[in-house]
Amino acid sequence: MTQACVLKPDAKGRITLGKLAKGVSSFHVMINSKKGQIILEPYTEIPLKESWLFNNKKALEQLNNGIKESAKGQVKYIEDFHTRST
Repeated sequence: MTQACVLKPDAKGRITLGKLAKGVSSFHVMINSKKGQIILEPYTEIPLKESWLFNNKKALEQLNNGIKESAKGQVKYIEDFHTRST
């Protein structure tokens, strides 16, 4: 879905994104001077300890498949791992 709005800069040339930036931790800025465009691409950063998952296509695919199966109710109880002795 595409949305458009008009943002007016303050006296120092700054604009406030407010609710448009909800959940965003940073922006990648692209400037097209020929067209007079400034494009902000929102980014959400992840903790370093979780980045391995996004760098491991097989693990990420398995996780996504598990989430889809769970949403469809296709789950099996195996055991309670909290009570498992090590």
